[in-house]
Amino acid sequence: MMDLSGIQQIQARIAEIEGQFSLQNQQLPGMDFASKLQQEIDKNVTTAAGKAHAAQRVQESSATHQATASAQENFANPDLARMIHTAATKYAVDPKLVSAVAEVESGGDQNAVSPAGAVGVMQLMPETAAGLGVNPYDMKSNVEGGAKYLREMLDTFDGDVKKAVAAYNAGPNAVKVYGGVPPYAETQNYVSSVLDIYR
Repeated sequence: MMDLSGIQQIQARIAEIEGQFSLQNQQLPGMDFASKLQQEIDKNVTTAAGKAHAAQRVQESSATHQATASAQENFANPDLARMIHTAATKYAVDPKLVSAVAEVESGGDQNAVSPAGAVGVMQLMPETAAGLGVNPYDMKSNVEGGAKYLREMLDTFDGDVKKAVAAYNAGPNAVKVYGGVPPYAETQNYVSSVLDIYR
């Protein structure tokens, strides 16, 4: 028969340590943030104009939380979801679009390398990454580069998401030559996959 006393001692010590840092009766940071923020605003804001402004801030905070939560649905890594939201916001790209591109490109895997040599979550080619001023081997930098490149493609194609996504995959020149999504099966499938997730 196996002696379990050592394991039981370890389990007891773990329970003791967990008790010292118990989160059972505490809210985790970010949980129900909007309602906590509203409580604080109600305490400190007395004018009607102040309350209207505060309510708008709560709505904006809630929208930010929803966009981050949407990205988190696609990826098991919450840090990646936050990186996507931060980079998307920085470059004024819908976080859901950046998330959809990351999902189709790599499934959110920073270690992904394509046969063509594209690297990371956003599958940046090293020369594209260099032009964007990012390190494709660093996840945060990779995501930022992808969001920045999406912004450039959206600007190039006057906000046309379909053309921008096609350009992300096939390059902007191919989209310009064909006046839209190039007739490449890979690019057509890519655009459909990204837009299906995005919508």
